[in-house]
Amino acid sequence: MVSRFKLGLDVSFWMDDKYSMPFLRACEKAGFDSLWFGDHIYPWHHSFKHSFFVWSVLAAAAERTRRIPLGVDVTVPIGGRYHPAIVAQAVGTLSSMYPGRIYLGVGSGEAINEERFLGYWPSWKERIERLAEAVSFIRRLFKEQIPFDFNGKYFKMSKAFLYVKPKGHVPIFFSAGGPKAATYAGMYGDHLMTYGTVERCRDFIFPAFEQAARESNKDVRRMEKVVLIEGALGDAKAAIKKIRKYHAGTLIAENFNEPDPMKIEDSAKQITDEQILQNYYISRKADGLIDVIDRYRKIGTTHLIFTDFSASPERTILAFSKEIIPYFREI
Repeated sequence: MVSRFKLGLDVSFWMDDKYSMPFLRACEKAGFDSLWFGDHIYPWHHSFKHSFFVWSVLAAAAERTRRIPLGVDVTVPIGGRYHPAIVAQAVGTLSSMYPGRIYLGVGSGEAINEERFLGYWPSWKERIERLAEAVSFIRRLFKEQIPFDFNGKYFKMSKAFLYVKPKGHVPIFFSAGGPKAATYAGMYGDHLMTYGTVERCRDFIFPAFEQAARESNKDVRRMEKVVLIEGALGDAKAAIKKIRKYHAGTLIAENFNEPDPMKIEDSAKQITDEQILQNYYISRKADGLIDVIDRYRKIGTTHLIFTDFSASPERTILAFSKEIIPYFREI
């Protein structure tokens, strides 16, 4: 059974020339329950010129910290950039080096990362089927003690075997942006990872996930419902400027099917400050963010990950350490 509400931090947009590894130990000391890193080869915006290789970063982050779990949110083992066996090897190696500290988040992908490798951009149905099959393959690679033949619809491998296996269980967080994907998350994932408004999570995504999990004979009480939200603490103008530079193009739904980060960035020019304020949780003080997080907690979210676009990561860490994390520890 999920014991308590957790708070995680996605530090992907700190990974530039100034803000990167030095803050990870401070995040651990602040009391976060998890740290997360995105997995892109092309960034959402061309201006974000720090699209790091996540598997190298995870190892470096684990070495610089001591206990905090580290996750990828999310990788895409659908046979484009990554064959599922390669993801299994990466995770198996990391988990053997840092037991109990590696989380695997998986998703069906975006065109900017996958189209160039697949040679085409599959329909959502094909991508979600590929992802479900990949998760099943990864689990077998983690578990099987003798080589086996895998004969799926999308992946086939003879004498498949993972020599460096995880030490202990590696939880798989299955990403879902809507109720159909949430159904797959309930069937194939250990936990749900999602995003969206409080109302959308409460009324559509959580129910679909829970129903599918129960129908798959899983104990929903042991499954986390993770929600990612994006925002900033402190200076709103500085946060909006950063969001415009790195991320605002994601507010246009069609851009998930666009492979060119330059075009995505250019399309963001049509996004107004008001739209940014409506879609990112930007608060000058910690109280405002506490209210937002608490609304998600009250609908059944068990683990919330905050993606930070603050002008000052130091301020974010301090606010969580002194005010936000203590508030939720007392509930």
